[in-house]
Amino acid sequence: MKNNSLHEVGLHFRLLRQNDCVVSQDVFKKFVSDKGEIIIKGCCNGHEDLKDILSLYEASHLAYEGEDILDKAKTHTTKYLKNILLEMDSSDNYEFMKELIRHSLEIPLHRRMVMLEARWYIESCKKKEGTNMTLLELAKLEFNIAQSVLQQDLKSVSWWWNNPGLAKELSFSRDRLVECFFVAVSLMYEPQFSSYRQGLRKVALFITTIDDIYDIYGTMSELELFTDAVERWDIDVVQSLPNYMKICFLALYNTINEMAYGFLRKHGYNIIPNLAKLWADMLKAFLKEAKWSHKEIDPPRFSEYLENAWRSVSGTVILVHTYYLLDDSTKKTLLQLMTYDKILRWPSIIFRLCNDLATSSEEIARGGTVNSISCYMNDNGVNEEQARQHIKVLIDGAWKKMNQELFFYHKGYNWFKCVHEIFSTINDQFSKDGSLHLS
Repeated sequence: MKNNSLHEVGLHFRLLRQNDCVVSQDVFKKFVSDKGEIIIKGCCNGHEDLKDILSLYEASHLAYEGEDILDKAKTHTTKYLKNILLEMDSSDNYEFMKELIRHSLEIPLHRRMVMLEARWYIESCKKKEGTNMTLLELAKLEFNIAQSVLQQDLKSVSWWWNNPGLAKELSFSRDRLVECFFVAVSLMYEPQFSSYRQGLRKVALFITTIDDIYDIYGTMSELELFTDAVERWDIDVVQSLPNYMKICFLALYNTINEMAYGFLRKHGYNIIPNLAKLWADMLKAFLKEAKWSHKEIDPPRFSEYLENAWRSVSGTVILVHTYYLLDDSTKKTLLQLMTYDKILRWPSIIFRLCNDLATSSEEIARGGTVNSISCYMNDNGVNEEQARQHIKVLIDGAWKKMNQELFFYHKGYNWFKCVHEIFSTINDQFSKDGSLHLS
């Protein structure tokens, strides 16, 4: 990369790291001044200068812990790009580049979902000079073919949810069918993974339903009974549950056992104990949060909250089921997952912290719920804005840790991007009409 431009070096670096190739931050040394500052050309004299800066900005988000060059690059390029937006004129020549910069500053490419990014980029290319219209039309066709498969998937899981009467029997629960569909798509969007998505959507639907039981509907005594039933994973225990919990438990029990049976036939390994433990651990975390909300136990300190919250946010359940559903999962890998490896911890922490950042100031002021922002404010005597800034620092730190684990599981990384993009852009992704169809 000795004679390459900054844009080329940044692009090479990002693609290599994303594909588990060893590449050092030192490739950017020639762009660092004697004072340790990133050398940024004066612009905006043309698109090439902006491409250089934007490429370095995008590359900086693949930093590992302790990579000072990339940390400085991120700080300098972020500031520079924000200033450039204010200075650029409104001419058509810069319209595409302005939109690209705004888009990247909102959420960098490395943290975005593939399907949503493809949808956005296809639309944006209409404004780009020199766009190859044949390639653009091909991209539209590929996107719409993939989406047609996803639409059939959604019909299938909708039938499954409504046909046994689960939606009717558990009508107190929020209708989160589309959101659960979205989570599954974020993990495995390719058309050939349709059967895996079906399993993941079922898992996500049970999570959201049970979450509502613990948050809203169940009494404390009922929640303790349900937690115990799942921990025992014994059909005989169901008699002690109220009717609505019997229905939920039996549906969960049958669905998870069916998944485990499919895995046993393919791999010869019984995973029912593993899956039962996953669900029980998550429900124990749900139960602790319910006790905090009902003020049955003292509110947690920030560290205690986070240690429980990364389990209650359901990331471990979603990710482990993902790898069980994949045919290339090995017994060694699956056993490692059950130790709650850091590959599960960091995505789950991101999920929780991004979710908490979406909490409104009004809700925090009411004090009705326990979250990372309120806990940090109470522990450190800071205001809400200071707490939010600290949470953002923690999110960036978790991303760096996750970058170093990229080689281990790429599917977990897709989910990581999903939760970051959802909670970083809008408060309620699914309250609006969000059709992705291209014409």
